[in-house]
Amino acid sequence: MYVWARLARMALTARGRGDYRMGDESRLSFRCLPTDIDTNLHLNNARYLMLADVGRIDIFYRTGLIALARERGWAPMLGGLQTVFVREIRLWRKFDVVSTVETWEGSQVIGRHEFVLDSGETAAMVLTTAGIYDRRARRFLPFDEVIAALGREATARPPTEAERIFMASHAGLRTLAKKGG
Repeated sequence: MYVWARLARMALTARGRGDYRMGDESRLSFRCLPTDIDTNLHLNNARYLMLADVGRIDIFYRTGLIALARERGWAPMLGGLQTVFVREIRLWRKFDVVSTVETWEGSQVIGRHEFVLDSGETAAMVLTTAGIYDRRARRFLPFDEVIAALGREATARPPTEAERIFMASHAGLRTLAKKGG
């Protein structure tokens, strides 16, 4: 239930955060609640991914992608992710989830979600690869096409070395999974 409450809060306050432009960030504030913790009394690893979803959906709302996707039969889809934990988020601790669209190449979009403690220190980072699937055409859309459909102008920067490594790792693991292990 609390997941829906966090999503509802994000949706109801999205307009106050303004329009999202490529290169901007989505910054959502949270507190680690008793329903978020594991036996170590810190944020459960699954909660990081759920809260990254909330940050990503905030970007979708603020760019107009949710409405456009519904209208055109598109579906934003996560392809994979990599997470690194460097500091724990203890019970009752305040933190922000800072989400960004880092870059894209073809139909593959690289996102980043940084979990920032109230002290300013990074607690965790999640890199994601995603795309926009056109259900009617049964294909992933080149992201430049999505940007144009949103009525925006943006140019992708070249992926960094770390992003290229992530993309290659993801592609290799995806190939292995499609073969059945």
